[in-house]
Amino acid sequence: MTDVVITGRGVVTSLGEGADPFFDALLDRRSGLVDGVGPCSDFDPEVAMTPKEARRADRFGQLAVAAAEQAWREAAPEGLDPERGGVVVGTGVGGLDTMERNTLAFLQEGERAVSPMFVPMMMPNAAAGLIAMRHGLQGPGWSIASACATGNHAIGEAKRMIERGEADLVVAGGTEAALTGVCLAAFKRMGATSRVGISRPFDAQRDGFVMGEGAAILVLESAEHAKARGAKVYGRVAGYGASNDAFHITMPHEDGRGAIKAMTLALRDAGAQPGDVGYVNAHGTSTPFNDKIETQAIKDVFGGNGGAPPVSSTKSAIGHLLGAAGAVEAVISLCAIDRGLLPPTLNLEEPDPECDLDYVPDGPREAPGLNAVLSNSFGFGGQNATLVLTGA
Repeated sequence: MTDVVITGRGVVTSLGEGADPFFDALLDRRSGLVDGVGPCSDFDPEVAMTPKEARRADRFGQLAVAAAEQAWREAAPEGLDPERGGVVVGTGVGGLDTMERNTLAFLQEGERAVSPMFVPMMMPNAAAGLIAMRHGLQGPGWSIASACATGNHAIGEAKRMIERGEADLVVAGGTEAALTGVCLAAFKRMGATSRVGISRPFDAQRDGFVMGEGAAILVLESAEHAKARGAKVYGRVAGYGASNDAFHITMPHEDGRGAIKAMTLALRDAGAQPGDVGYVNAHGTSTPFNDKIETQAIKDVFGGNGGAPPVSSTKSAIGHLLGAAGAVEAVISLCAIDRGLLPPTLNLEEPDPECDLDYVPDGPREAPGLNAVLSNSFGFGGQNATLVLTGA
């Protein structure tokens, strides 16, 4: 079996840019949420793109390019055979800002008001294409769209691509920039977002998620390829599991069967037992149904309260990044292993009797010897993806 290692990490969130500064902010218990959203207010696309390139990319593409630039610099894969480099970068909704602006322009002013760059800016695979062009990646490349499971699916499928021998190195992750008027209104109308603008996973008063934006990109390689070029290794994608609830377009199955299956498959793929896992980075959206059902699913997999490791939801600090969420949480999981520190769940003040695991509300918490983290991502459409990440 081919070991798949991580040699580069890049992240852009409302708490800043760069894997280590971002994780420091989480450990400081800072929140990137402002007025009920988590915007990347300080993000400047021209740190990674020319002004012309930035103008020709939707914000979700800009975020992805910036995160990929960080990951590429860390990995420093000089001499890579271009045909052995792939890219799998997904998004939940793609270029929604471009879509909104051009649709409004068309309705108000007609055909000639539509940008000739409309299609290449809004198409969901634009981010993957921009990254491939920037770094000369001529191997397999595509975009994944599985709602909030996208980031984990992208990393997991990149792992599979390397294991199948289709690439030596794959740039993988997720990106999202959906803090637009229509999207915010849509989630509000369906009752998914918090009425009070607070993300409080597993709390008895939780009333919905808070939307954020951002991107996270990892550089994955076969261990053999990384060793041959003397690359620094930040960790391993040891396991990947995917499933479908096949139940409801937005709600998880009431018995958590899809979540249980994804976690079980990821552990099996990693050759790990539940007791090997020292921390779970939960999907933890702060919605009434998800948190209760995910809690029960974790208990089913780990053998009840006594068998479950500490769990936390970092969405409490940055909001729900939709298609980017899993990739950002993969970066968090790697940093937790490296530092031996568990990030906290913020705003957990009133325990819910149906959410009765250890959610690290007092964190950050020391976790010496932490070597395996399980990270969950579950999406609308009933699509589930779980990763098991381990130390270098």
